[in-house]
Amino acid sequence: MPSTKKFIPADGLAGLKQNFSKDALSGFLVFLLAMPLSLGIAKASGFPMFFGLVTAIIGGVVVSFFMGSRLSIKGPAAGLIVIASGSVAAFGDGETGWHLALGVVVVAGLLQIVFGALKLGKLADFFPSAAIHGMLAAIGIIIMAKQLHLLLGINPSELKGKEPLELLAMLPASIMHENAHLAEIGIACLAIMILLSLIKNEKIKKIPAPLVVLAVSIPLGIALHIKTDGAISNFALVKIGSISDAFKSGLVNVDFSGMFTHTGVFIQYVILYSLIGSLESLLTAKAVDRMDPYKRKTDYDKDLIGVGIGNTITGILGGLPMISEVARSSANVNYGARTRWANFFHGLFLLLAILVAVPFIEMIPNVALAAMLVFVGFRLAHPKQFVHTLHIGKEQLLVFTITIIVTIATDLLMGVGTGILLELIVNVVNGASIKGLFKTTIEVVQEGNKYTMFVKGDLVFSNLLGFKKKFFEIPAGMMIDIDISNANIVDHTCIVTINGMMDAYKEDGSKVMVVGYENHRQLSKDPTSTRILKLS
Repeated sequence: MPSTKKFIPADGLAGLKQNFSKDALSGFLVFLLAMPLSLGIAKASGFPMFFGLVTAIIGGVVVSFFMGSRLSIKGPAAGLIVIASGSVAAFGDGETGWHLALGVVVVAGLLQIVFGALKLGKLADFFPSAAIHGMLAAIGIIIMAKQLHLLLGINPSELKGKEPLELLAMLPASIMHENAHLAEIGIACLAIMILLSLIKNEKIKKIPAPLVVLAVSIPLGIALHIKTDGAISNFALVKIGSISDAFKSGLVNVDFSGMFTHTGVFIQYVILYSLIGSLESLLTAKAVDRMDPYKRKTDYDKDLIGVGIGNTITGILGGLPMISEVARSSANVNYGARTRWANFFHGLFLLLAILVAVPFIEMIPNVALAAMLVFVGFRLAHPKQFVHTLHIGKEQLLVFTITIIVTIATDLLMGVGTGILLELIVNVVNGASIKGLFKTTIEVVQEGNKYTMFVKGDLVFSNLLGFKKKFFEIPAGMMIDIDISNANIVDHTCIVTINGMMDAYKEDGSKVMVVGYENHRQLSKDPTSTRILKLS
């Protein structure tokens, strides 16, 4: 690969010509990953499975021309399953619930466009890290709570309307009453996902695990005759139908009447889709920027507009909400993608699949999709997340755990809100003032090409935007000292953010240092743990 300092891939049509082979290959490999996951996410969300593919197609073929990120992949995400399935259920389930939930997707998409136009991409920094990770872990647990039953071959109709805690309580019974043939396939698929994740060989790691799952599960399904087994034939295999079946009533599937008949529910899910979807998308874009070998930076506001356009279109057609999806985006980078055209090609290959490969798609056992989602859910709620959070600080583990518990017991909005409130309380207990929670005093002193930012008061997640505004007003290429000697508290979220800003500024030739840490005590040995000013 050429030196990243000398070579930056071209964008637009020039980028297509310059990087066609690399982007097309990566797009194809991501397509192999995206197809089964899009089907599984749609099924778990209560949407027709065909429209999981529609969302990914729009995310690739359309959104590629509007997004502010070069390497992220847009499409349906496991992180939104809880919101999507909740909205369909809240509007009455089935086809009626789906049509009414689409109205929420469209309005949330329009709201995301407004977010981007108002340059609100920076608001992702307002959310404390522990609450965000707690939300994602809770989503993982909720996904597993249902998908483990389906992996064992339990009829989906037996799980309808069950809350996460009820589903978890039902697991022993499902294990006792598994369908042997379906469970064999599901467990084999889960084992494949786990084993491939443990392999360190770089060449093997580039093989899409879902592709291996399909290569094993389809022949197993044929050998075990699950298509003709009368007891399970109605739910054993994927059923997506043709394009004509999906759009039998026309291209427009959205129904906006829910905003009048279920106004409270409508508003609740618009908030959830727009806020949680935007937050997940922005966090993925930031993560992909760190992986980009060419160190390009996403225009977060433009990316929000692109995702909003995609959600507006897919909601009208009948698709799930989309975000920048982290697993597919990281795979895209690892497969050697260079530009946004890789995302385009992934959508194009999905479009070709629904045009010519529906008979093959309908040979996929549903337990294979459940196995993939169980694996995704486990990754979100991996025990390492709890251990890592404990290492950062006991107060962070408290916020993380309470966010999980409240989310599982109530909903995402309550969970995240509780996490934010608890983090504010923790910061006050650790020395922050009520006034200092939302405003900090920053004095900037210039001496030649050196700038010193003196932080006075508190530096916590809820006033971080003011700090960042001052920081980014300093020209690139300067020496910058961030002096926290007199800051009462610098919380974990701020330290992580400052570290990221320091890394980003290195690429612009700036030298950024934090001074004054010696005046503080840490709440744990982790270098990113919250720091509190020592008493004199």
